[in-house]
Amino acid sequence: MSQVPAATRALRVLRFLAAQPGPVPLDRIARALELPRSSAYHLVGAMVAEGFVAHFDDERTYGLGVAAHEIGSGYARQEPLQRIARRPLAELVDRTGQTSHLAVIHGRDVLYVVEERAPGRPPLVTDVGVRLPAHLTASGRAILAALPPNQVRALYPDRTAFVDRHGQGPSSLTALRGVLSETRRRGYAVEDGEVSPGFASVAAPVVDHNGHPAAGLAVTFTGAVDLPAIVAEVRRTAAVVSARLGARSRR
Repeated sequence: MSQVPAATRALRVLRFLAAQPGPVPLDRIARALELPRSSAYHLVGAMVAEGFVAHFDDERTYGLGVAAHEIGSGYARQEPLQRIARRPLAELVDRTGQTSHLAVIHGRDVLYVVEERAPGRPPLVTDVGVRLPAHLTASGRAILAALPPNQVRALYPDRTAFVDRHGQGPSSLTALRGVLSETRRRGYAVEDGEVSPGFASVAAPVVDHNGHPAAGLAVTFTGAVDLPAIVAEVRRTAAVVSARLGARSRR
């Protein structure tokens, strides 16, 4: 048990509010944290005074404040995900002899934030800063398969949301759901020639402390490979990076 209960409760308030789609009433915060209403009122009031929580008088609700946004912006500036993942990705390259990369979801695209290129391997389109359609990439599929179905549906409301590169891959929500269902059943994502002809990838999700998919971690290869061995290494590396983000191990 924490020796600083007030700090622990304040952090739980921030985590709870960050997980909500919008501001919530005080009673909901109190129930979620299992606190007496009076205690929740004083706790949230102190956080409002420090700018971490905003009180919307007209709605009688509470949401994240400017100070919480500043922390989030600082987190992004420090690129913690890239720092955490770079060494495990380099070790993955050493073990597989294949290029590895890490991508985060950005709308309906994935944005590549880390790439570790294997010596002697051809360059890929997945260089840092490149965006590709999430539904075509293994990294994107690994992330999408771990998202709630309603969030996937919001991202792909109709056929116009599906970009085509080489005439392959899902072109409707029904087809995408089939791909994601198979990804979840299999335990990892795949794509073969849908991003670049002649290249294939396998990927696994990197999840944070809330179990939310923070990124997709993938290996891309060409030609004959020991696929089960590569899949095992990708999943192992994704688990390592997830643990460093605070994810709880699955048993």
